[in-house]
Amino acid sequence: MPIVKADRLTRISAALLRAAGASEEEADAVATGCVNANLAGHDSHGVIAVPTYIDRIKAGHIVPGTKWSIVRESPTTTVIDGHWGFGFHVNAKAMALTIEKAKTANVAACTVFRQSHVGRLAAYPLMAMREGMIGIATADSGRSPKHVAPFGGKEARLGTNPISIAVPSDLDAPFYLDMATSAVAAGKIQLAVARGEEIPTGWIIDAEGRHTTDPTQYRKGGALLPLGGTEGYKGSGLAAMVEVLCGLLTGLGFGVEPTGRHNDGCFMAVFNVAAFRPLKEFKREVTEFAQYLKSTPPSEGSKGVYYPGEIEGLREQQRLRDGIEIEDATWEKLRALAHEYRLDTVLDLA
Repeated sequence: MPIVKADRLTRISAALLRAAGASEEEADAVATGCVNANLAGHDSHGVIAVPTYIDRIKAGHIVPGTKWSIVRESPTTTVIDGHWGFGFHVNAKAMALTIEKAKTANVAACTVFRQSHVGRLAAYPLMAMREGMIGIATADSGRSPKHVAPFGGKEARLGTNPISIAVPSDLDAPFYLDMATSAVAAGKIQLAVARGEEIPTGWIIDAEGRHTTDPTQYRKGGALLPLGGTEGYKGSGLAAMVEVLCGLLTGLGFGVEPTGRHNDGCFMAVFNVAAFRPLKEFKREVTEFAQYLKSTPPSEGSKGVYYPGEIEGLREQQRLRDGIEIEDATWEKLRALAHEYRLDTVLDLA
């Protein structure tokens, strides 16, 4: 697998997206979001997704250059229609607006609908964290095809429905949660297929409802399993609540409509820490809390405790220094797109 520096990978991705019709601002938002996911170790949401986004542009499922609009709002709430724009771009604008409202009202929330895939969900709560606020985001896939079987079922009825929360601190790596409510993100199955790897038992079932370690079975009628293993009702319940916030509260609805158009619905909220207690004190105590978690002696076979977000922070430092491994299948797709758009020489991908 080639190892590519982050800045080069961003430049390649942005150039391909611009060639496919994205504006410079949109292309930069998507490329940066994808590469940041790679840096954090979430390769399932990294540049492996760029060819898929370009396919969706060609199919008319993503509309470059479209203007998002506010459907209704109050001093503390906003409902935003993305008009099928890039989720990376629309959702970032929505979070920025929600942060501005929270600066005045201390608490603010928004819903966003009719936008494409928003990428790594943590990107949006981290925006609030950098402003000294607590950010929360949840996302679902609207009425596009489902991937997760509810607990006890064999057919997909839910999205991977992630939840992310970011909290300000004085730590070197941000303190945040970013998790799918399924056992694993769908992109990790795609990643395993691209790398020719088996997957752990408990990630998916095949079309007959049987556990399998073969990732190719997922696209042959299989389904992801909810988070929790034998207690999968917990992940299934969380996913259902995310569906309510992001599918029903946004008006997207539930189930699958025939076009298969990917349609991320998002609910996001921001809490101004200073409205509850002095920010400096809060950040110091979050830092002390993380250190308290890490102070426990490790259990058998463990390397020790990492606070939420720490592993991603360490991996980002390593990958910024050493580069990002890109699976051969993804690299070849990027090269093929560069050739298609006559950018292979410009991007040194000939």
